[in-house]
Amino acid sequence: MSEEFLPEAVGGGTEETEVERLRAEMRQLRARLRAHPLISQAQGMLRERYGLPDAESAFALLQRASQQYNVKLRTLAGALVTVPRPDERESLWFPRRARHVAPRLSFEAADRVEPGNRGAVLGAVLSQTLAVVGTDMGNVQIADRATGGLRIEKHTGLTADFVDHFEYVGESGTSCALAARNVAQVTVKDVEADPVFTESARAAILRAGSRACHSAPLTTVSGLCVGMVSAHLDQPVDELRPAQTKALDVVGAEAGEWLAWYDRTVVLDALEYLHALGRARRGRRVRRS
Repeated sequence: MSEEFLPEAVGGGTEETEVERLRAEMRQLRARLRAHPLISQAQGMLRERYGLPDAESAFALLQRASQQYNVKLRTLAGALVTVPRPDERESLWFPRRARHVAPRLSFEAADRVEPGNRGAVLGAVLSQTLAVVGTDMGNVQIADRATGGLRIEKHTGLTADFVDHFEYVGESGTSCALAARNVAQVTVKDVEADPVFTESARAAILRAGSRACHSAPLTTVSGLCVGMVSAHLDQPVDELRPAQTKALDVVGAEAGEWLAWYDRTVVLDALEYLHALGRARRGRRVRRS
């Protein structure tokens, strides 16, 4: 083969670019494989419930409801498999549910949030947390209602490998898992020395340039942890000041209540729409939009 066609000879760095591309593809593949069982379960339930002829039709209904209400496909599938099935005699899935306006978010970054936009709210939560802690690295996780644990929804300043490694975390081995379990803020002053981490988690955090971190739960008034926001710092730290932890308590309480409202309002609206679609297309093939 001519030297001009060798990968390392094209563009002076093509080999490194190709490695990064392959890593990105592997991350995307792993993410799809993690979501596949849940979405397949949701498809099976829809096929049985509405007499749909194939899995593709069930996916098309999920996709349409997801797009209509701007609810992530995985979030919608998770709600579908965990809430009680609709009464066959009712045209509405939740005929007697009460509706409420979205809770107020007092922190500055939330002023520009479009109503019902979960992604924008989580972005505002992350921005406010990083401003309080004084760093530019962090992430927001949502409690996974179908499988338990926490799943990353928003992040900034962190490497792709970090996001891939912590895309989903279980009930132990990380500071965010500890904060979720105790429903309390957790400060890791020195990632390299703190025993809360498994060795693989510690290595992934250090590779991302994080040397300390602080996790704050997003909670409902009943004390349920529905998510987590974490800030990462590039140097070991001491405990946060009382004013900082108090500010993060406010962010966590307001964001937690908003997420609970979102689940019982926007997500249930999407399920109602999905139910209407299923009833209208019962037994018929449906194509993706």
